[in-house]
Amino acid sequence: MVDPSPPDADARPAGTRRGVTPEPGENGKDRSRRLEALRREFERDARFGSVFVVLSLGAALIATLGLLANSAAVVIGAMVVAPWILPLEAMAFEVLRGHLPSVLRALRTLLLGVALGVLVSVGVGWLVGMPTFGEEVMARTRPNLLDLAVALAAGGVAMFAKLRKEAISALAGLAIAVALVPPMCVVGLSLAAGLWHQAGGALLLFLTNLLGILSGAMVALSLLERPFRGRLLRSRLGLTSLTLTALLVVPLGGSFLNLLATSRHQAQEKRIEELVRQSLRNETLTLGRDSRLEDLAIQWDSDPPLITARAAVSDPDLPTPAQVAAVQRFINRRLEPLRFQLVVQRSAIEVVGPEESLTPAGDR
Repeated sequence: MVDPSPPDADARPAGTRRGVTPEPGENGKDRSRRLEALRREFERDARFGSVFVVLSLGAALIATLGLLANSAAVVIGAMVVAPWILPLEAMAFEVLRGHLPSVLRALRTLLLGVALGVLVSVGVGWLVGMPTFGEEVMARTRPNLLDLAVALAAGGVAMFAKLRKEAISALAGLAIAVALVPPMCVVGLSLAAGLWHQAGGALLLFLTNLLGILSGAMVALSLLERPFRGRLLRSRLGLTSLTLTALLVVPLGGSFLNLLATSRHQAQEKRIEELVRQSLRNETLTLGRDSRLEDLAIQWDSDPPLITARAAVSDPDLPTPAQVAAVQRFINRRLEPLRFQLVVQRSAIEVVGPEESLTPAGDR
């Protein structure tokens, strides 16, 4: 296939390009040949052909079934099969080349693959009619800043592996780390079930991974290849991609703060539970022999937060209100300046033994 576009500046000898000096150990002619080979390789990656269609359909079907089965192993298999990262890398290369027709060709290939994936997941979701989904689906509806950081790093490493063939084995791991197909399959499943909020969260994750990979790949390419250095900041398409990636910080930052708050609450609950257990064992409260703390929950929206402890006790009169107050004071002393209110829900333990003694008559 002959490229109808005029040859770009990178394909000319180094002496004809302003401000470009040969890399150590590499003359301008060798670099021109290598960049031309890269251009042809990325052009192949951006094509919408039968291989791309089959892999996209197969990855979407595998991912959708794995999500419905709540099987992480099956979803990982779909990530490895998916070919969508190839046109993304081609887009990064063509953006820095400044060749808009090639950028649009790669974008069209990616969007057609995404459309195929969504259609497959919507169809499977409609046929199955599952009203609720497992954690594999729900985990892809709550993106945060950590997902963006992973996508940026993976995009940079993916471009490095593309430029350095000895690192090509890392691409399978990168496909698993930053998945594009499963979030769009979650979008399709959520649309089939009428779960619009979940579909929006999964779409945000897809956009996070897409823009993160694209931006990370462009940054890596501009750092690794001398002819592309400085082009990222002079490219309108490149700056647009970086700007859109930066704008994702707003919705993802809110999710990240919620994640931090949830994590702190969970850590606080574990610490409080340990304090309650310690009080039951060593402080003023004695529940009685064979008694145990079965559950503990904290209502953080109460003022002060309410700790509800469920205890199974052998003595139905324990704990007394005075003993509960003593444990509450102990917890508040240990967790100052936080203040908590403690209530104990007690249930009796009945100890039942045999009616007849097993001791031989002669031993009595």
